[in-house]
Amino acid sequence: MGNGFPFFEIVLLAAVAVFLVLRLRSTLGKRTGFEERPDHDPFVQDQGENDNVVNLPNRDKRESADSEFSEDSEAPPKEVRTGSMHSGKMAEEVIPADSVLAAGLSDIARADGSFDSSEFVKGAGMAFEMVINSYASGDKNTLRDLLAEDIYRDFQSGIDDRNAQNYTHETVMVGISDADIIEAEMSGRHALVTMKFVSEQVNVTRDANENIVDGDANHVAKVTDIWTFSRDTHSKNPNWLLVETRSPN
Repeated sequence: MGNGFPFFEIVLLAAVAVFLVLRLRSTLGKRTGFEERPDHDPFVQDQGENDNVVNLPNRDKRESADSEFSEDSEAPPKEVRTGSMHSGKMAEEVIPADSVLAAGLSDIARADGSFDSSEFVKGAGMAFEMVINSYASGDKNTLRDLLAEDIYRDFQSGIDDRNAQNYTHETVMVGISDADIIEAEMSGRHALVTMKFVSEQVNVTRDANENIVDGDANHVAKVTDIWTFSRDTHSKNPNWLLVETRSPN
């Protein structure tokens, strides 16, 4: 064969090559535990006979009014908490979730994400005292900032009539004993919240000679007022305005 490989050596090398190829094919596709895992969605678990369910990240629990509850979702609340004040102390009042008041509060909260009933009660109480004191002192500028136009004209007319008769009015706000949200609803883009205030006041009206023409300086009267406040939920102005006052039925 000259200087070439002997024939039997060539056959031997070919046999070894075939053996290696067969061994390689027998191991293709098998995982040894060291090969790199393929990319996959981290929130989807590999399927297997004993696989457990993987919990997805918590979603925002605030659902819209039209959302339907699935079998695995949280059940709707059975009660709603709203702000109230009794004997000068703030508290939470529990009301049934299926009540008209609860539905109204939920509608307002959806339209105005910043709405909080407890904070509203506090602010309404402050506004109540400011309006009472401003009307007594004839402070029209403060009233203009707190009242809707229609009701402002009524308060303005009362102050002007009093001034025309040279009367002065004094109000001593002893305190607010009760303040409760009794009605809440959306009217278009406007949120409407009605408060019931029970307060203790001393009211006296005097003429130009300081004679008392109405009220009693020595009597603390218990007064109940029903006031409705409104806010345009599409407005950047966060202020609520007094839009209606009435006496209890």
